Amino acid sequence: MARPVKAPRSYDSSRRQAQADENRLAILRAAHDLFLKHGYGRTTIADIAGAAGVSVETIYAAFKNKATLLHRTWDITIGGDDREIVFHERPEVMAARAERDLAKRLLLQAHVSGAAAARIGPFFLMVHAASGAEPAAATMVEEMHRQRLAGLSVMASEAAATGQLAVSEEECRDVLWATTDGVLWQRLVQQRGWTQDRYVAWLGRTWVRLLVEP
Repeated sequence: MARPVKAPRSYDSSRRQAQADENRLAILRAAHDLFLKHGYGRTTIADIAGAAGVSVETIYAAFKNKATLLHRTWDITIGGDDREIVFHERPEVMAARAERDLAKRLLLQAHVSGAAAARIGPFFLMVHAASGAEPAAATMVEEMHRQRLAGLSVMASEAAATGQLAVSEEECRDVLWATTDGVLWQRLVQQRGWTQDRYVAWLGRTWVRLLVEP
């Protein structure tokens, strides 16, 4: 009688990797939701494990500690998914960066920024609120600012290269940085009741007025 043929070892390996990836994403989504609902300090690894349907040991094996989990949760929040691509190199941002007319480019970037603001605004406020008592959150606030400044420095440099800026490259960078952390979106959309379309249109017009040669 012939022996049953075993599945290739590489197949087993790929299934394990797929399961590990699914677990990681479930953990990150659970952490994101619980951090926003209860705050970073009051959310425990056990809470996240229960919400994600995994063991506490699985979370520690994948992320080591809650501080690392906070960092990775920020990564998927700013990008909107778990792909390891920095924000200013994502396809939708690259499409805007390719526009040669600076006014049109800024209007396109306002659409991208508006969508990102809806994700990062609540997250940024949550981390900022925890930063006074939680060293990991304080470190994360500094890292969030640093990441955004680095990406927006690239975009400001490219804006300056068009020869269409009405201000210095540094001022362009700082204006973009100051208006894209999600707090402005939270105040105008969530607190003042602006629609998303109104916010995006206003942000684009404001950037064009402030930054582009008439």
